Amino acid sequence: MKFFIDTANLAQIKEAEDLGVLDGVTTNPSLMAKEGIKGEANILKHYVDICNIVSGDVSAEVISTEFEGIKKEGEALASLHKQIVVKVPMIKDGVKALKYFSSKGIKTNCTLVFSAGQALLAAKAGATYVSPFIGRLDDVSTDGLDLIRDIRTIYDNYRYKTQILAASVRHPMHIINCAKLGADVATCPLSAITALLKHPLTDSGLAQFLADAKK
Repeated sequence: MKFFIDTANLAQIKEAEDLGVLDGVTTNPSLMAKEGIKGEANILKHYVDICNIVSGDVSAEVISTEFEGIKKEGEALASLHKQIVVKVPMIKDGVKALKYFSSKGIKTNCTLVFSAGQALLAAKAGATYVSPFIGRLDDVSTDGLDLIRDIRTIYDNYRYKTQILAASVRHPMHIINCAKLGADVATCPLSAITALLKHPLTDSGLAQFLADAKK
């Protein structure tokens, strides 16, 4: 499984990269705003700054919701850096754009996916990644992991190359369960990744080893 970090915070991205397990980054306008990054020029520069920290794919989201706008924005984003993946919403014109970008060799991430049918359409249109939002499904009393399971079955049935990028991942058990179900990628906050390091038996065992070493 690949690990992506879901943030626009350069310090957190650098920390995850230094840990040695980071494969890419996902971000969006909300995460940019959270870091106080405003204005088109600053946002575009920030995407490049992220690409200069990591060696993997960096998802950059379009704002437009109609085909021509998505196409124009997506091409501009893709031209920023070879690692940029154009993040496109799961809407009718978004699916059309996925097909267009695929024909041009531009990587895409179909975002805001909440059903297996949406994931099927994204794969048919040639999306590089599909992002089912499991945490948001959990919020409305629907098991988000069931969606990962269904998408995995459909993609395996027809050998679709689209990668399942589990999004809205909020805690380490989300990561573990997505890995067990065969998700290709989990994108999550740094806290969820570093939480995988922790176990009380590791802590107590290390304390014992260090105590014994002093004797």
